[in-house]
Amino acid sequence: MRLVLVGPPGAGKGTQAQFLAAHYSIPHIATGDIFRSNLKAGTSLGLEAKSFMDRGELVPDSVTNEMVKTRLLQDDLGNGFLLDGFPRNVLQAEVLRANLAEKLTPLTAVLELSIDNDEIITRLSSRRTCKECGLPTVNKEKCPNCGGDVYQREDDKVEVISRRLEVYQEQTAPIISFYRNEGLLITVSASGNVEEITMRAISALNRVS
Repeated sequence: MRLVLVGPPGAGKGTQAQFLAAHYSIPHIATGDIFRSNLKAGTSLGLEAKSFMDRGELVPDSVTNEMVKTRLLQDDLGNGFLLDGFPRNVLQAEVLRANLAEKLTPLTAVLELSIDNDEIITRLSSRRTCKECGLPTVNKEKCPNCGGDVYQREDDKVEVISRRLEVYQEQTAPIISFYRNEGLLITVSASGNVEEITMRAISALNRVS
């Protein structure tokens, strides 16, 4: 199973990625983890990315593409992989397609987690984060994990969430049309509890794997 996971902020991609990767016994490849790994190891790509980040600039697609390409060459991908956070735009999607074509390992599917903006705003704006252990909770005055005080992060405020959704629509949503035209897109509802969404996704993916 070679899978790309897409969806707006608040759709639950990180949670579903973990469950799906475990179910199919494939590595969960998150671009954030790739960046941190390269930065920690001091690779040439990591140092190049750091030079942009230190100037407060976005890391260019060319650097991100090379980091992902290098990760996809590692030898733990025999059963496939789940990409989370990449590609973020059509150019990256085209580069990924070309890289996988070189290896004769095309994508199996692209799973879109679909959810209404109003539900995302309600979901994220009710989230609180523990000051002590950092775990998220919902509509609690104290952390259910450690009893610490909770607060609302800046990026969980309604106006910030709305802007993040606008950015997603502008920059990332076009890859949905790209993958629909490729015949790879599978859309499942991201409404409901975590277990329901996972089973919905597995049922849809099993029809193409």
